[in-house]
Order: sequence, then C-alpha cells, then structure tokens
Amino acid sequence: MARTVNKELLHHYWFIGNAISLKKQQSQWGSSFFDQLAKDLQAEFPETKGYSARNLRRMEQFARTFPDPEILPQGVAKLPWSHIFIILERIKDETARLWYMDQGGEGGWSRDALEVYIDTNLYHRQGQEEHKTHNFHKRLPQQQALQAVQILKDPYNLDFIGAGDWSQERFVERALVANIRNFLLELGAGFAFVGQQVPILVDEQEYWIDLLFYHLELHSYVVVELKSTSFKPEHTGQLNFYLSAVDELKKKPEDNPTIGLLLCRSKSKIIAEYALRRIESPIGIAEYKLTKAMPNALKQQLPSIEELESCLTERLKNIDEDKI
Repeated sequence: MARTVNKELLHHYWFIGNAISLKKQQSQWGSSFFDQLAKDLQAEFPETKGYSARNLRRMEQFARTFPDPEILPQGVAKLPWSHIFIILERIKDETARLWYMDQGGEGGWSRDALEVYIDTNLYHRQGQEEHKTHNFHKRLPQQQALQAVQILKDPYNLDFIGAGDWSQERFVERALVANIRNFLLELGAGFAFVGQQVPILVDEQEYWIDLLFYHLELHSYVVVELKSTSFKPEHTGQLNFYLSAVDELKKKPEDNPTIGLLLCRSKSKIIAEYALRRIESPIGIAEYKLTKAMPNALKQQLPSIEELESCLTERLKNIDEDKI
C-alpha cells in the first residue's frame, strides 16, 4: 500500500514538473515564476502540501531527469520523494546517481543513512572486483558473492570514534562498540551486531573474536577482525581459523558460510591478493580511515593532561587567595 501511494505521488510530481518544463521551453519567465506558481497552487489547493517554490524546481528537475514516468528505474520507484531530491541535488554523475537510487530503494535506506553514504562517498568506496582484495567470487555461490562484494567498502570511514590511542586495536574495538549505531551505518544495511570479544572454545582452548555480526540478507555470520597495523599475510590465517570455528560451532544448517572482514590501517593490494589465493574461506580485506585523528604536529603543540591539571590547580588557588 505504501509503495502504491509513493508511486502515485511521484507520478503527480512528475506531471507538475513536466508541465513546468514544457512551459519553460515555450516562453521566457523571470526568476519570480516559481514563487508566483507556488502561491497560486497553494491558494488553489490549501489542504495539499508540497507546492513550495523550491519543491516545484525539484519537480521540474525530476521530470527532466526521467522523461517517462512509466519506466522509472526500480530503485527510484521505491524511494521517498525526500530521498530522490537529495540524490538529484547532490549527485551529478548519472551512473552514481542511479546507483544510489537503486541501492537506497532496494535497501530501504533512511534519509540519515543516505546522507551519510553520500557524505562518505560510498559509491566510490564499494567493493570492486578489480581491487582483488577479496576472494568472494571464488569462495561463495554467485549470488551471495555479488551481495558480499556490495557490502565491502574500501576504505571504511571511522571518524566517529573520536580521539584516543588509535595504535591500540582494543581501543578501536571498544570505540566502535560504543558507537555501534554509527558503525552499523558505515557497514551498511543488513548487519546485526552479535557481540564483542565473542569466545570460542576449540580443543579446550579459548579464543576471542573481535566483533561478530550477522547479515540478514546474506544469511551468514560476519567476523570482523581489527588490526591497528598494516596488513600482514599471517592475518588471513588467523581470520580463516575464526571463520572455520564459527562455521563449526555457531552456524546453523540454514546459514550460508561465514564471511570474514579484515580491517587494517593500510595494505598492499598485491600482498593482499597473494595472501588470499590459497585461503578457502571467504574474506575481504579493507583499510579503515581516521581522517579526523589529531595530527602529530598539532598533538605535540598541545599541553599534556598533567600540565593542564597543574595549571588549573594553580589558577584556582590564586582565585581563592584573591577572594580572601
């Protein structure tokens, strides 16, 4: 029902936009045309919202972008109007624009999620086969491999975790869990958080998985392993072990094979490709970025916590003495 209503609304807006576009071709108007048209429509239909001058301009752009409303791309027909005009106004490349519309419509992205994905340039960060930093097509059935490639980004933007010791894997892990909503947004639609430092017992020895997720569309567990250093070939061996353990100890018969996602500070694509060639488990390797991290030069110029405490104690003492 909701999709039917949305489709009717889009057709209604297209009709208005197309009429404006045709009129625009036949005559010259001043800059106040949209303002006057908005007033006329609002006076004629006082109970109907959406006829602001700004929205009328968007309707015209919508009609020019999609000349035939009966053959709108599938994703576009599923998107709310607010999502469509955000994409039309912010994305100029036609291929990228259609990608955001298709992904947003099929994935049911919220408006906040859409804006985050545009701000962080998701279209250019999505997994690409030519990067060869995953083995999904060799280790997964075709349809699942295509879905897995779509969820892989490179790099992942983790600006939201704030200040701290980024050289410590445990700090990054705790910060991600503390900001789990933002991390889920960055991971993309379909991820459900299972746990942090999830224990697995193998031959009476206990191991801990950094972060464990379940992907609702892929129907598989996703093990996320964090590395605060550059990628090393031995990292894939460790992650491969975790994937085997999850498949054996947690995966249900109806689940698909567990997928591994290795996030590191940097990587050589050639080394990553070599490291994955003989790995049997499906693994993707990607970098994570902390672009808002405090530059070392600036960090060295700032006072330490101890210096600040000493200074504040002295200033407060002087204030108290002045009062006396």
